[in-house]
Amino acid sequence: MEHVEDVWADESVAAGLSALDLRRVDEMVFEGDSLPMPGGRVFGGQVLAQALLAAGYTVEDGRIVHSMHGYFLRPGDASKPIRFEVELLRDGHSFSARRTHAYQGDKPILSMIASFQEAQEGPEHSVRMPEVPPPDDLPSGIDVLSPYAGHPNADFWLTSAPFDVRHVEGSIFVTPDASPKPYQTAWMRVRRPLEVSDLMHKALIAFGSDNVILEPALRRHGVSWATQGLGVASLDHAMWWHRPARADEWLLFVQDAPSAQGGRGMCGSWVFSEDGRLVASVAQEGMLRMPSSEI
Repeated sequence: MEHVEDVWADESVAAGLSALDLRRVDEMVFEGDSLPMPGGRVFGGQVLAQALLAAGYTVEDGRIVHSMHGYFLRPGDASKPIRFEVELLRDGHSFSARRTHAYQGDKPILSMIASFQEAQEGPEHSVRMPEVPPPDDLPSGIDVLSPYAGHPNADFWLTSAPFDVRHVEGSIFVTPDASPKPYQTAWMRVRRPLEVSDLMHKALIAFGSDNVILEPALRRHGVSWATQGLGVASLDHAMWWHRPARADEWLLFVQDAPSAQGGRGMCGSWVFSEDGRLVASVAQEGMLRMPSSEI
């Protein structure tokens, strides 16, 4: 499939990496800035990635992040810096644990615990990746949104968000799924090659996962991101990294939405590398406010 040339790739990736370039204030304290957002609120995946990086910068070399669990506590202001305070919870023989609080002023906007482990041998198995069309056969998010360049929401995804997302079942950026279903599969990668650390690749994968994690719930209920009156907010985010992966190589997100109730939706995702390895798992519950809600 022929794609629109991604003229914004360098600009968008530079913006994303700039937001993840933390300043060290003290041994366990960091500060970072945010991507400019159309509504002025900090993007959840960004602050999650920043909190993970802050934690990782306090862990000895050779210990690799394998899981994190975070709660989004209140909206952040994208025009103001964020302070990340890291607490050392444990440094054992094989594992290290850190808690990161993200603050604006004296109020926390995110609280996260991450665990790191030295590389070890052990039994191996995983679920299989489903057969889906390859990313080159699918329209990209850039293809979908390029006609809307100039609209603030479209411009954010075109010029600030560093990811290319290609939906197997069709994008719901602008229009709902014509045949609502409780699942979706989507390819994603950073929009140009990167030479960065393993920790940065994992942080970018966490950042990107928040782009699509709640979409199966929206797809199931027949709405798109452009639906008037839609209100969505991440409440928590859990992620496990199983195998090495790069954010600048295609990753397949195999997702479902097992439950929605009480104005909340629960979604999960298995993340596969293009060669079929299960590299990560993600789970999130989010607030869902819909114009004519069934939940």
